[in-house]
Amino acid sequence: MSANAASSKDHKVKEPQPGQPMYGCEHVGRLFNQDQATINMSIQHYKTILRAIFDINPILSHTAKGVDGQVVTSITPTYLCLQCPSTLTDDDLTKHGNKKSHRFYVESRSGAVYCQMCDDIVWDPTFEDLRLKKLGTGSFFGSRKRKHEELFAPDPVKDAPQYISTNTTLATCKANGLRGIYNAGATCYQNVVLQSFLHNPILRNFYLSDGHQSGSCDTPHCLSCAMDDMFQEFYASETTNGYTAANILSGFWISENKAFENLVANKEQDAHEFFQFMAEELHERNGDGKRPEIGSEHTCNCIIHQTYYGKLQTSTTCQNCGGVTNQAQSFLDLSVPLENLTQKRGKKNLTNGDGVASTRTQNSVTLQECLDEEYIKSDKCEYRCQNCNSVQQARRQTSIKKLPNVLSIQLKRFEFKQGRNDRAQKIETPVQFPLQLNMLPYTTRARTQDLKDNYELQRSCTYDLLCVVVHVGDMDTGHYISYCRVGDQWFAFNDHKVELAQKSDVLNAKAYLLFYIVRSLS
Repeated sequence: MSANAASSKDHKVKEPQPGQPMYGCEHVGRLFNQDQATINMSIQHYKTILRAIFDINPILSHTAKGVDGQVVTSITPTYLCLQCPSTLTDDDLTKHGNKKSHRFYVESRSGAVYCQMCDDIVWDPTFEDLRLKKLGTGSFFGSRKRKHEELFAPDPVKDAPQYISTNTTLATCKANGLRGIYNAGATCYQNVVLQSFLHNPILRNFYLSDGHQSGSCDTPHCLSCAMDDMFQEFYASETTNGYTAANILSGFWISENKAFENLVANKEQDAHEFFQFMAEELHERNGDGKRPEIGSEHTCNCIIHQTYYGKLQTSTTCQNCGGVTNQAQSFLDLSVPLENLTQKRGKKNLTNGDGVASTRTQNSVTLQECLDEEYIKSDKCEYRCQNCNSVQQARRQTSIKKLPNVLSIQLKRFEFKQGRNDRAQKIETPVQFPLQLNMLPYTTRARTQDLKDNYELQRSCTYDLLCVVVHVGDMDTGHYISYCRVGDQWFAFNDHKVELAQKSDVLNAKAYLLFYIVRSLS
């Protein structure tokens, strides 16, 4: 049955205006030139999809089931199939189309029709008329203009506080910097670090308040200018599509920082090294320009030092005379070894450079146990005592003299064995880490004061988890992903893909880098 001979209950293809095409594309034309049942089904299903997008909780239209059966909720658009009830991610469109021969989809954010054969959004008069009616009046029935009195007359139901609170949602994700970063060729190790910067409220406030004057900066390929541009893009732009960090890449590749020149290669690199590189570069651009010396108590008031830097104190006690020597030094992050602790617990679960897992037990440890090994327990050493004027046996203990605002912890999962056959291995031991971390037991003040009733001191040492960087796979061909907290909600960042995550997903991850923010700032 043709559209012209259709009954009153049949849907009709919209007659085009002069100068407009009859259909959005030739493929939509073929769809609408089939039998009336196909036309009815297509238009009715499109209406149902528009209702799901604009009338129901929008999170539903952004929730899709992947080909592996896993349900994910993405902030980037999903695609609702016009020919079946499936909701698909961008990656699954082609697979679904080839398997089902379904070629038309509705973009979950705007309600526009996407033609897979054209590989583009198509403007079709029939579909667009329905979409505009839904957006304009909330109804598909005509385009009657509502009277002024109807629009603005008080409504006792909708004006009720309970109705308002029930139907009010949080600001859209666009305002929260939720956006993925495209992989430019083995750059996932950079992307996870950049995401940790972007969701760090201290850095965010610095760059969004013109902390770095990029307009007046004359440093060529300045990485701080590139960071400023990125923060503006993430927090001022209304798009949630992936971001290409071209300025970061160019500044990184031509950097004169020779200490990290091994990172400039088109292959998988270490996220921890890139974090150190970026911190040093941003310090030089925003601070005193001096590179922090290893082992020194470097003092600077730049944004990087205010955010990440703390101070360690190493106390060496002579076993002969009891004399104590204290030495302080600045730290950017705490590197916590896993090898010794896992050896104490049993054999480690290792993967070698070829990704071959050994048949060894996988005993989990806790982050607190790892910190205890480094910052509570002491070890034996020999040192030249000034009082004894000779080399003596001593006990050395390291504690944290000053905690940073954002505490970064590296779990040393990669170990390098030097010898006849140099080789690297990855320690796969699970490390249980908390959402809230009490760092007071590891401070220097905890050694010298009664802290039971000192609430303010305990609060200043309490941290909330902010970001987790995870390395999956083997040493050479692995991949980095990260989890970042925005408010009370966690999100998973996998290059340009951003999906909702549960706390259980975060806590079960095999963390490589952990970022905690002091509670008074979180």
